[in-house]
Amino acid sequence: MRWARFEMHGKPTYGIVAGGAIQPGIGIPWESWEAADTKVPFTSVKLLPPVIPMTFYAMGLNYVEHVTLTAQRKGVPVNLPPKADVGYRAINALIAHGEPIIIPKDATEEVQYEAEIVVIIGKKAKHLTPKNALDHVFGYTIGNDVSERTWQAGDRTLWRAKNTDTFKPMGPWIETDVDLDKLVTRVRMNGKETIKFPTNNMHFGIVECLVAMSCYLTLHPGDMVWMGTEGHAPNMKHGDTCEIEIEGIGTLSNPVLREL
Repeated sequence: MRWARFEMHGKPTYGIVAGGAIQPGIGIPWESWEAADTKVPFTSVKLLPPVIPMTFYAMGLNYVEHVTLTAQRKGVPVNLPPKADVGYRAINALIAHGEPIIIPKDATEEVQYEAEIVVIIGKKAKHLTPKNALDHVFGYTIGNDVSERTWQAGDRTLWRAKNTDTFKPMGPWIETDVDLDKLVTRVRMNGKETIKFPTNNMHFGIVECLVAMSCYLTLHPGDMVWMGTEGHAPNMKHGDTCEIEIEGIGTLSNPVLREL
C-alpha cells in the first residue's frame, strides 16, 4: 500500500495512492487513520515530505563501493566501519518530490546526490532482535542525501554539508509492501542513468542497524532511518533534474537551482 502525505484545505493529510488517485483520510496511518468517502486525482495535489520525524537518523559509510571510491579519490586506505555508524540529519532540510534543491550561492561545484532507501518506523522499539526488527517498520520511501563535499571535508559536524535547507528531498510516498532483496536503485541526471545498484546490498543491513540502534535508542513511530548510498555521484548544477528510482517503491524527482 502506498501512503502519500499532501496538502488538503491548507493542512497536511495522509491518503492512499491507487489508480492515479488519492483517497484522503483523517489521522496518521501508523497510529489511527479513517478514510474519507472521496478521492482526488493524484496529479492535482501538492505533495509534502512523507513524514516529518521526531528523530531523523542516517547511516554512514554503509555501502562498500561508495566507501572504496571515496577512499581512492582521497588517496587513503579503505576503512569500512566495524559496526553500524549512526548519524543524524535536520528536518529543516526536508522537501517533497518535485520541489527544487536550492544550492547556496557560496557553495562550491561539488554538490552531489546520495540515493538512499529510507526506513519509516511504525512501532515504538527498544532492544529489538533480528526476528522482530522488521515488525516495527511501517514502510519505506526514497531519500536524496544531497551533500556539499567541500563543506563536508571542512565542517566538523556536517551542519552545512548535509543539513542546508532543501538538501533532503524525500518521497514521493511511503510503500508498505516491499521485498527488500528485489529492490534496485537507479539514479538519472537529466534523463541519463548515472548509477544502478541493488538497494539491499548494504554493509550493515536494515535489520542489523535497527537492532544495534535500539540497544541504546528508543525508536518511535514516525522516526526514520536513511540507509546510506552506493557508488560515486557526479556534481549537480543549476538546471539539472535528479531522479532516484527504487523499483517497487517509486521515483523521487527534484530540479536543481543555484541561488543568484
